[in-house]
Amino acid sequence: MTPGTILLGNPGQHFECGHEHGVGDRCLSFSYDLGYFEEILAEAQVRNRGARFATLCVPPLRELSALVSRACAYFAECNEPSTDPCAPGGGTWEAIGVELAVRAREAIPGRRPNKEISRAAEARVTRIVRMIESRPDAQHNLGELALEARLSRFHFLRVFRQLTGLTPHKYVLRARLRRAATRLMLEPARVLDIAFDSGFGDISNFNHAFRAEFGFSPLSCRRKYAARP
Repeated sequence: MTPGTILLGNPGQHFECGHEHGVGDRCLSFSYDLGYFEEILAEAQVRNRGARFATLCVPPLRELSALVSRACAYFAECNEPSTDPCAPGGGTWEAIGVELAVRAREAIPGRRPNKEISRAAEARVTRIVRMIESRPDAQHNLGELALEARLSRFHFLRVFRQLTGLTPHKYVLRARLRRAATRLMLEPARVLDIAFDSGFGDISNFNHAFRAEFGFSPLSCRRKYAARP
């Protein structure tokens, strides 16, 4: 799994999420009573897909970017997630949990499990993903990333897409935008400064990419989701 990925679980299944390749990660877990989950899907008119998941992992898709950024921002504010509406951020966590249930169910129709890849290649590409996440603002190109992973460009690209669901270029862009969105929700810094700090050299390109990713402008993101005391 890479940052922004969603691990899914069905009733009666056992699973665990570990940190084999690194430390310091944060995993947010949402649990649903099956009846409540089905009720949410019915209210959202998500029909003929059922409450069970055919596949157990959703990569960091565009449709989930805004939701993941909001969860990161509120987690940073609250540190202790709670669904109690009277607790700090409680109502927000409940809203995120409801939207997550619907978006996760909508994101996976027809998605097939990936073919097996070698553990060595997985470990190498996972290390590259962590490098990108630690410095999404840096300049990353396919040739240098493949060389760092000690894989051919073709093999690196195939494994990277299988692990993340994205090309390296799109993954870097999504990581930059996700971090920028989180900062917009948490910090009073100027949009221009956040854009430059995130690796964008032009504010118009940042605004265009941000709107394409989230469906609204950076200023709208701040006004709509900015964390408050």
